[in-house]
Amino acid sequence: MEPQRLIQLYVETFSSTPNQVEKLPASGSNRQYYRMTNCIGCVGTSAEENAAFYHLSQLFEARGLPVPHVYAISNDQTCYLQADLGDESLYNHLKKGGDRAVLHTVMADLARFQMEGASEQIYKHCYPQKYFDERTVHFDLNYFKYNYLKLTGLEFNEMLLEDDFDRLCHDLLSVAEQGFMYRDFQARNVMLKEGRPYYIDFQGGRRGPIYYDVASFLWQASAHYPDELKEELIDTYLTALQHYLPIDKDSFLQRLRLFVFFRTLQVLGAYGFRGLWERKQHFIDSIPAALENLEHCCAWGVVDAYPYLQETLKSLMSLQSSKPIHHRPSKLILRIFSFSYKSSEGIPQDVSGNGGGYVFDCRSTNNPGRYEEYKHLTGLDQPVIDFLERDGEILTFLDSIYRLADFHVQRYIDRGFTSLMFSFGCTGGQHRSVYCAQHLAEHLHLKFGVEVHLCHREQNIHQILR
Repeated sequence: MEPQRLIQLYVETFSSTPNQVEKLPASGSNRQYYRMTNCIGCVGTSAEENAAFYHLSQLFEARGLPVPHVYAISNDQTCYLQADLGDESLYNHLKKGGDRAVLHTVMADLARFQMEGASEQIYKHCYPQKYFDERTVHFDLNYFKYNYLKLTGLEFNEMLLEDDFDRLCHDLLSVAEQGFMYRDFQARNVMLKEGRPYYIDFQGGRRGPIYYDVASFLWQASAHYPDELKEELIDTYLTALQHYLPIDKDSFLQRLRLFVFFRTLQVLGAYGFRGLWERKQHFIDSIPAALENLEHCCAWGVVDAYPYLQETLKSLMSLQSSKPIHHRPSKLILRIFSFSYKSSEGIPQDVSGNGGGYVFDCRSTNNPGRYEEYKHLTGLDQPVIDFLERDGEILTFLDSIYRLADFHVQRYIDRGFTSLMFSFGCTGGQHRSVYCAQHLAEHLHLKFGVEVHLCHREQNIHQILR
């Protein structure tokens, strides 16, 4: 039904029927996108969020800011049509080793967004709120506390920690330099069209400190920008900012570091929830980089003003450094397979001579193979991963297997055994079984440091994690 709503809006807007309606891979949001003739159609579950994007796009475009033009929005605000910016995000561009010179344009554009977007006319359309306030700060600090700090098992005095959270909140809200705070200013929300950056997902912005977006963009844990590049990009940003708001560089850097610290705590909360709680490997792998940013914050002296928080973070970093990065040597080798129940080869055979191990049937979970857009992908591809994780079935399924496997592997290590096998089967050996086998292999390798021989049999993919 969703494409029909968009097609109707398309006909009303352009007085013709689209020749193309192609569903695009789902992103991390609750919106679904379709590539249509000469535009992108979007269907979103939140009418308020859709309306915010529509109105802010118009206001930003009127100010000459590079955002997608929105052609139309439906009367019920459930869908809209926007300009097609292509498929190349800044994140993908950099991941492929693309020229980093575009980052200077992005930082200059950030100053423009913050200053030219600083008006009540714009703030009134922001979703879900208009201002960066005490509630926002404490929401993010508690996100860190409950979704990361508590999950590490570290004991701490919650009342003393909250006292320092109050002090940190006061300092963050005392900053005078305010503007449009993009809120989610990151490389995935910058699209490159003919080499020029365009900006999306700004509807969650609000009035707030200008430092927040600089910190979140340059200190993004997965970006690993060298210090020299960060300094150059900050200079570019300040040069652009001087046209609107003269500011001393030393003072700017001092306040910026406070927001790098705050943003790092927020990011660790997100990594804790997505990684330690939901067991998504990408987020677990990102934690060390975020902890490295936290160490820099402590070295800068930013944390000195919050003594109990500082003490807690030092204990946290000490605890994390003692986690199983270096493992006790083990002779155990794990063999993990994905396979198809339809294959004439049947269930994978145990070449160790031990008669096999665990076999798990993944067919109870939602099957991406029933949808055309996933038929040529596997459980290693991000669109399939997003599909599987969206309803949570696969995560619940794997969570039980993690607990069982953790116990069994530890017992085998303690007893000096040398071989253990896990197999995951699904209909075609392409999506669900591949996802599960890959995640269990990475989980056990990370946790125990054992050698893992991973085989996605039907995909002819073999990997050894040593």
